[in-house]
Amino acid sequence: MEDALLIDAGTGNLHSVYNALASLGYKITVTSDPVDLAHGGRLILPGVGAFGKFMEGLNIRNLCEPVKSAVSRGDPVLGICVGMQALFEYSEEMGKFSGLGILPGKVARFPDRHDLKVPQTGWNQLWPCSASPLLNEIKPGSYAYFNHSYYCEPASNNYVAALTDYGFWFASVLQYQALFAVQFHPEKSQRIGRQILKNFMELKA
Repeated sequence: MEDALLIDAGTGNLHSVYNALASLGYKITVTSDPVDLAHGGRLILPGVGAFGKFMEGLNIRNLCEPVKSAVSRGDPVLGICVGMQALFEYSEEMGKFSGLGILPGKVARFPDRHDLKVPQTGWNQLWPCSASPLLNEIKPGSYAYFNHSYYCEPASNNYVAALTDYGFWFASVLQYQALFAVQFHPEKSQRIGRQILKNFMELKA
């Protein structure tokens, strides 16, 4: 039996995420079949590129309701990058696109400021603001690799597990019950990213 299902919405960075998890010794199955998600277990939702295209991929494959059902059941779920953004009600990227609506809030673009390069591409720090098993053995100020022009604006801080400063503070790690999400790319974040993936994979399913 697989240790986790890696959800293929057609735009995710599946190859790198799969390799990172496989290098840690986990058995990962890539799937775009909603029936697979219905069985319960550990799910990973990676995404890159445009929010609207990602949501279109989920909708075409009939994956939206199975992902929401998995969260409702309490299955461990990890959203990565656009996979994190998709958890919210909507995004303002290239218009207004509906998300999964699991978490209240929206996705907004970094402001146009002379001191901010958009997209944010490169290493930045994680500053935990609440206890989360996803951040076990991660020291405050640890660096992770980011590549994004849009960030999440949660309607509540109750499920923000870590913040990152990019001219202002934004949510970079989320936890809501057994639902976790990261704005950065753990598969590209070397030791810190490997630890975070390991922490998620060791959660009780």
